[in-house]
Amino acid sequence: MTDVMIDARDLTKHYGAVTALKNATFQVNRGEVVGFLGPNGAGKTTTMKILTCFIAPSAGTARIGGADIFEDPIAVREAIGYLPESTPLYTEMLVLEYLEFVGKMRGLSGAGLQARLRRVVEETSLGDVIGKSIGELSKGFRQRVGLAQALIHEPPVLILDEPMSGLDPNQASEIRELIREIGRERTVILSTHNLAEVRVTCGRVLIISQGELVADDTPEELAARGGKPRFVATLRQNGHSPSDIREAFSVIGDAQSVKDQTGAAAGEVVVEVVPKGNQDLRADIFQAAVAANLVLLGLEQRGENLEDIFRQLTTGTGASS
Repeated sequence: MTDVMIDARDLTKHYGAVTALKNATFQVNRGEVVGFLGPNGAGKTTTMKILTCFIAPSAGTARIGGADIFEDPIAVREAIGYLPESTPLYTEMLVLEYLEFVGKMRGLSGAGLQARLRRVVEETSLGDVIGKSIGELSKGFRQRVGLAQALIHEPPVLILDEPMSGLDPNQASEIRELIREIGRERTVILSTHNLAEVRVTCGRVLIISQGELVADDTPEELAARGGKPRFVATLRQNGHSPSDIREAFSVIGDAQSVKDQTGAAAGEVVVEVVPKGNQDLRADIFQAAVAANLVLLGLEQRGENLEDIFRQLTTGTGASS
């Protein structure tokens, strides 16, 4: 049995003269939770609709669990649990009624259906609301019901489109933890705009911009792409002006740029030093502070964060560009 559960090859989609997706190629293995990031209109939803057989690509193809989206779309649909951004719920139905209905639509019946109902209710922690109407539930519990309907037929692949959209921080945290648990046994693609979700939920990130995949890496490796470290020093001013302090650090030969940061406490200044290459400037910063009779209160080395890299890849700008 193959470990590659999603195998997309050169997926392209044209809407008239507009190219929404261009030659997207990627693979997702069994047990991976992959974040799918991109600005609005980048091609995320188009990709998900192709993978779930809602629309056909203009070129290229994909295989889900070994089944081709053109040759065996029924098998593809059977292998996928899909949670769209607008959760498909009938609010007048009880939670149990709705899940039974979805289970029957998925071909389950009898003891098999009852066993799956018990399992998904346990997985999604819906036991306390199983007898309530969906219309009575909070947004967080409605998302749980949406996840339960995606899981009812025990699919090996889950595709989730903005599952934390509209949730408060507590609800979002609960759903993130639930997705992490689910991802231990399944392959999950999580489409989102929220980079915090990716950092804590996903082991890998795909970034799409203007219909093209521009990154495929772990969150840590993406953050390291910025290359140049940044060194942030917090200093006591001791009567020195900010311009004096900037001049003191400008003597560091390897410094590409020196700039003060705003928001320092009274009597303190924060200076960021960016090297020309990847040099470690901590010793140089310490010596420059001593030479200028400055008190060094803190010194921190930072890399580019995921937000910086995302902006660079999708807009061409970033924190240190």
